[in-house]
Amino acid sequence: MLGALAKRGPMYGHQLRRGARLDRAELWSDVRPGSLYGALHRLAAEGLIEALRTEQDGRLPAHTVYAITGEGRRELKALRAEALQEAGLRPDPVDLALAMSGDLDEGILRGYLDDRVRLLTAQAARFARHRDRAWPDQTVADDLVAEHARLRIEAELAWHQLVLDRLGKLADDSEDRTRP
Repeated sequence: MLGALAKRGPMYGHQLRRGARLDRAELWSDVRPGSLYGALHRLAAEGLIEALRTEQDGRLPAHTVYAITGEGRRELKALRAEALQEAGLRPDPVDLALAMSGDLDEGILRGYLDDRVRLLTAQAARFARHRDRAWPDQTVADDLVAEHARLRIEAELAWHQLVLDRLGKLADDSEDRTRP
C-alpha cells in the first residue's frame, strides 16, 4: 500500500484494491483484499499514511482518501532495501508435514501430493496466461516478477514429482524406523 500511494498519489481503499488487482499484486504479495482496510488503519496509526479527506459521491458510501507521509516514504525505502538484501527461502509447512508423515498411508499421502500438484499446475497456468497478456503500463520489472513466480512454481512442481517418484522408498524408510 505504501508503494501504491507513493507511486500513484492519494487514493481511497477501493482504488488501492483495484490498483492491486490491476498491478497483479498476487504475483509478488500475500495481500488479501479483506485485510486492506485494517492495514490502512494500522498504517495511519503508525503515521506512515494519513487521511487527507473524506469524499462522498451522491448516495454512495463516503470514502477516506489516504496519502503516504514522509515517514511512510522512509519506511518504504527501508522495506525495499531490506527485501533486496534478504536472500533465502522461508520454511514451507509441507516439509514438516512430509517429515511427520511416517504413520500416514502411502495412498493418502499420494492423494495429498496429487492435489497439491493439481493446484500448482493451475497456478502455473494462471501465470502463463498473465505472461501472455500484457496490461497497461506493464514494465520490465513486472515481467521479471512474473517470471520469478513462474520459475518458483516450476521448481515446486519438480520437487513434488521427486517426492511422488520416491514415495515407495519414503514409506519403506518409515516402516524400517518403526520396527523394533
